[in-house]
Amino acid sequence: MGKHLEASLQRDIDLIRGKILEMAGRCESALRDVLTAFVEGNRQLAYLVILRDQHIDDLERQIDRLCLEFIVRQQPVAKHLRLAYTAIKINAELERIGDYAESIARQTLKLDPAALNISFEPFQKEADLAIRMLHDAITAFVEEDAELARRTMAVEDEIDALRKQMDANLVRMSQEGRIPVEALTPLLTISRRFERTSDQAKNICSQVLYMCTGEYLRHQGAEVFRVLFVDKHHAGISRMAEAIGNALPYERIHFTSAGLDPRTPDPRLAEFLREKGLEPPMGPARSVDQVPNLEHQQVIVALDKEARRVFPPRPTKTATFLWEVTDPTERSGSLAENQEHFEKAFAFLQTHIQDLSAAIMGGEQPQT
Repeated sequence: MGKHLEASLQRDIDLIRGKILEMAGRCESALRDVLTAFVEGNRQLAYLVILRDQHIDDLERQIDRLCLEFIVRQQPVAKHLRLAYTAIKINAELERIGDYAESIARQTLKLDPAALNISFEPFQKEADLAIRMLHDAITAFVEEDAELARRTMAVEDEIDALRKQMDANLVRMSQEGRIPVEALTPLLTISRRFERTSDQAKNICSQVLYMCTGEYLRHQGAEVFRVLFVDKHHAGISRMAEAIGNALPYERIHFTSAGLDPRTPDPRLAEFLREKGLEPPMGPARSVDQVPNLEHQQVIVALDKEARRVFPPRPTKTATFLWEVTDPTERSGSLAENQEHFEKAFAFLQTHIQDLSAAIMGGEQPQT
């Protein structure tokens, strides 16, 4: 009986690892394909990356189910339980990376290759480093290699420095009229998405170290300040707040959003944000328990009274705020008919998020 249980346990573990490998492979392929689409101006390939994102989302759901079934069936303890927990966390990070690839593809479709007179080499270098980080992070997970995880995490600093230099060059080129004004935001977003991929890869490495050692690297949280916006449905106002926050040029603040009862995102919001030159958050609506590293959010902002239920009980080190904002997506009618309500919500959020970010950074000037 003992040998049978041991064999069953190993089969389940191998299945989870195999699915994580499959999902990581799809993410790597998406990133490489979207890099090619961007560099070569290949619109067909960009569309293909967007269409294939559904496969990554499907795998995410499969892996979550496998991990939960594994916990219920095997009732693992110690290292095996940490492996299941780590797989769930890594699964969420990979889904996010898939969203980044889709976002880069959508930005690529906004660009006119004939009007771009830039060197793609910095983008290629940034992407190659980020993809290598992702590959090594997953290898570290599969092989339970803590040392590889530590070495991989160190690469992020190089990517951060590269991105800052790239963004500064792009802004200067736009000011000098060497690239079209309308191309600046898509190019900056593409650079940011590749850099964010390295952030997710670093998060995966942190999870691997936890799996291998049982210790969380909580001090790593000081390097990135996490802010979470929560509303009822993650269909409107919270997504607007995330888009505004992540458009700010603060390198060390990461904004995300979620809802209590997720519903399909309102298409009017995406239209409005694009009019503002912002990229709408990608992916389907998600609940609070799907937020990666929820326990490490330094700030949680409730955008309505009901959302305060996610505030951690006191005493807590998490700073919590209630911003009561009328969600314009709860009104019926077209965007044009509700433009005033969207503008009012946007102005409120922009002012408060800018002030909050400046306070978090202690007066540090944003990177441009």
